[in-house]
Amino acid sequence: MAEAKTKPTKLSVDKFIRSQPDEQVRADCAVISKLMSEATGEPPKMWGSSIVGFGSYHYKYATGREGDMPILGFSPRKQNLTLYVLWYGFEEHADLFKKLGKHTTSKSCLYIKRLSDVDLPTLKKLLKISVKRLKTHGFHESGR
Repeated sequence: MAEAKTKPTKLSVDKFIRSQPDEQVRADCAVISKLMSEATGEPPKMWGSSIVGFGSYHYKYATGREGDMPILGFSPRKQNLTLYVLWYGFEEHADLFKKLGKHTTSKSCLYIKRLSDVDLPTLKKLLKISVKRLKTHGFHESGR
């Protein structure tokens, strides 16, 4: 079985954020980092070369694949800021996503163009829900 590529590294989070070419992306990353650190109670760490993660949890799929991932994380990608949240899915929080503002989602990713596009109190609430759910129930492949 292949080893997971996304693992904590000793790279500098501050240097990574400062290296972002767009000033607004740098500012948004700094705010997101603070919000995620507050939600998890954990300092930021680089996971691989491009994900800033907070805390960690262990997952195991029915296939036998297992590893560790950050409880919360983000990465400034070319098209969007990618936030790794709600590892169990978004469906049960549709009401909050309606209030969030301009965004898209995939299985466990929340994509936003810029922080000013979303409602920060709603984002904070989603982050806290995600952390609480993962710490209380752990990770389950089915999402439940």
